[in-house]
Amino acid sequence: MSSPELGEVILDLKDLRVWFPIRRGLIETITGRPRLYVRAVDGVSFEIRRRETFCLVGESGCGKTTTGKALLRLVPITGGSARFRPSKEVAEELERRGVEFDEDGMVDIFKLTDKQFHPLRRDIQMVYQDPYGSLNPRFRVRDILEEPLIVHKIGETRSERLEYIARALEMVKLTPVSEFVDRYPHQLSGGQRQRVAIARAIIMNPVLVVADEPVSMLDVSIRAEILELFNILKERIGLSFIYITHDLSTARYVCNRIAVMYLGRIVELGPADDVIQDPQHPYTEALVAAIPEPDPRNRARMRDIKIKGEVPSPVNIPPGCRFHPRCVLYEAALKRGEPWAKLCTQAEPPLVEVKKGHYAACYKHEAARPKGFTG
Repeated sequence: MSSPELGEVILDLKDLRVWFPIRRGLIETITGRPRLYVRAVDGVSFEIRRRETFCLVGESGCGKTTTGKALLRLVPITGGSARFRPSKEVAEELERRGVEFDEDGMVDIFKLTDKQFHPLRRDIQMVYQDPYGSLNPRFRVRDILEEPLIVHKIGETRSERLEYIARALEMVKLTPVSEFVDRYPHQLSGGQRQRVAIARAIIMNPVLVVADEPVSMLDVSIRAEILELFNILKERIGLSFIYITHDLSTARYVCNRIAVMYLGRIVELGPADDVIQDPQHPYTEALVAAIPEPDPRNRARMRDIKIKGEVPSPVNIPPGCRFHPRCVLYEAALKRGEPWAKLCTQAEPPLVEVKKGHYAACYKHEAARPKGFTG
């Protein structure tokens, strides 16, 4: 998707790490064996601008959903920083609570106490993958949408809150509103449920919405409608999205930039069209090759890229480049005697700029190799 004029940076994430400790048994505890960790997210950095849809793509288990949950403080943070620019109303409330801002008017959300972070939940909302499980089955639509307004004390009377509810339902195209406000979730279709979930996310006029696989459980016929709704909301109310998916075809349609994650790290990042049309990392090439190709003339070419084996355990991450055990490019370079191939098993490749605004973490690019490396 071509980028409209984007606004200021609203989120600056640096070196996010989310490690889950593995419980030790009695023998491990007595013998003093070091604790093992599931390194779900292991050093992720990116920034998001206003009116941007930023996409996290990767296989199941790569850490993309954990990254999204970390931004809402739904999982414990091991390390890193997340500088966020709140809305005016939330910023005023944070100041009353004694929160300090940096020179850019941003605040590190990982350093806040739970009480200080509470107002920021207005500004950072989430749309979950499962519209069947994310809505309370005992609540009518009006109650589902009114609950966050009550929690954050928006609207002094119920009639005022009903105005917010009606406006939110109109924005997600659940009209006429009177036909939907008194329904229970089981009386709605999957697409209508997800629209209610989106309405709940935008009703407080947030700055950032984390959308975790929001169309994967919907019929193909309505996926495009939901994705187009995201684009409309982005332009109409200035929303920014983190769109989490494993489907590069939908990512290309809705996203400005794509970050490809593998085993807890970003291995490629750049404009959506560039990443899909000219991938600079062998893992991205494999993902692009998996996109169904309707044109028979292109199918043979798309099948050329292969990938080996299964994703390694995030407990025992391979040394060096964490993709090298599955990388056909590494194997080919090793057979040809390429000097840079030995780097793949020695050190983690840095994420470097290989084209303007396009980054990749692969030693096939000279910029990723150590300064003065000759082999």
